[in-house]
Amino acid sequence: MSDLKQAKSALISVFSKDGLEPIVKKLDELGVTIYSTGGTEKFIKDLGIEVIPVEDVTSYPSILGGRVKTLHPKVFGGILNRQDHEGDVEELKQYEIPQLDIVIVDLYPFEKTVASGASEQDIIEKIDIGGISLIRAAAKNFKDVICVSSMEDYAEFLEIITAQNGETSLKNRKRFAAKAFNVSSHYDSAIFNYFNRTEEIEAFKVSEQKGQTLRYGENPHQKGYFYGNMDEMFDKLHGKELSYNNLLDVDAAVNLMGEFKNDDPTFAILKHNNACGVATRPTIKEAYLDALAGDPVSAFGGILIANTEIDAETANEIHSLFCEVVIAPSYSEEALEVLKGKKNRIILVQKDIELPITSVRTCLNGVLVQDKDLKTDVLEDLSYETNNKPTENELKDLLFASKICKHTKSNTIVFAKNQQLCASGTGQTSRVDALRQAIEKAKSFSFDLHGAAMASDAFFPFPDCVEIADKAGITAVIQPGGSIKDQLSIDYCNENNVAMVFTGTRHFKH
Repeated sequence: MSDLKQAKSALISVFSKDGLEPIVKKLDELGVTIYSTGGTEKFIKDLGIEVIPVEDVTSYPSILGGRVKTLHPKVFGGILNRQDHEGDVEELKQYEIPQLDIVIVDLYPFEKTVASGASEQDIIEKIDIGGISLIRAAAKNFKDVICVSSMEDYAEFLEIITAQNGETSLKNRKRFAAKAFNVSSHYDSAIFNYFNRTEEIEAFKVSEQKGQTLRYGENPHQKGYFYGNMDEMFDKLHGKELSYNNLLDVDAAVNLMGEFKNDDPTFAILKHNNACGVATRPTIKEAYLDALAGDPVSAFGGILIANTEIDAETANEIHSLFCEVVIAPSYSEEALEVLKGKKNRIILVQKDIELPITSVRTCLNGVLVQDKDLKTDVLEDLSYETNNKPTENELKDLLFASKICKHTKSNTIVFAKNQQLCASGTGQTSRVDALRQAIEKAKSFSFDLHGAAMASDAFFPFPDCVEIADKAGITAVIQPGGSIKDQLSIDYCNENNVAMVFTGTRHFKH
């Protein structure tokens, strides 16, 4: 027995009429009886196409300012009846309920209304009741009804009814039911999350409508996916598709450069989510060259990001380096021409949008959610713990190092001098190991640490770190403080003319 069903009737009730006209005309051409409400009904009439008002079916007007239009047994009976169920078919006849084979609904734009900064009353009015109910009913009864629940599906639906002369297969209807429940679940999640901004009910709901399959995950044997709207974040101008690892590095780069958004020209190079080079300079070319000098070995295959436009001179310098991704707020035409010289090099223009203020990651059989670390250490946060106070240049380097330290894997130590990253120790199980790693790395690239500043993402439980740093040439230290043995580190610094400041804020990054 064929699962194809010939559509004879359709209910259309949409908020936005964009893209609807060709569907209405095709349904009319196919001889489909069209039922509609309010503004949609007028739209169809204005096309010169016959339409039956839902009020004529229900014998009940739209009431409460349009809040109640389709919520009626004659509407939902027409959608939810089982056409192979003798009792249902008899009841349709008994109560003069029209069979509805197609339901086309476009919900009130709740999320757009929230994003627009509208009043709470306007937002509440954009919580769709009738539309969401129609979607759920039609999707539930996919055996007999096809539900078109989004403008994004208009083209596919039109293609189906055109190619199949008004018939739909069970496979078509089930696919559109899945799409419909995606729409309804996303809509409900958005409403819940709006209310939960103040209520703080301990429930976790995330819904992303856009997704893409990646070539693979962290490694070729792992599947990988990205869910989110990349187009809101970047304009991709050139290069291959972003990989799973690219995306993680791009995320790290964007978050780090966010610390330098309004600073002088700053360039950063990242590898495996950590900065291997950062510098702030009078020009972006100088910033790039000094960032590269921080670790030219790790920079190979890295992610490059600037806080200001990349010009032709800088692009020419970048072009000689193999790098995966270049990110900037803009590029000169000449710079783009140069950078596009490598076929696979990914070039992104970063847009100025607000990023989420929470972070989410899987953990055991659930998820961990936390506020993002949005605290940036500034001059006003500092407490001066030692007799020797940092100079003006040392203070600049301390705060510069602190910004990088916050975005580097814990345990971490960061060295900076003259607004340039000299070296960092990253992801070590011991802070002393992180410190020694940073010293060795600085030496390997011929950095003179005498007069450099050191940042630590957490306090020193013993004075060994400040002692090792002092002997390497460090003259100023920034750390959160808070150890019961802070005084031991302070005493060492006082005895050896090292300036140390506390921020009061730990910046672990696990």
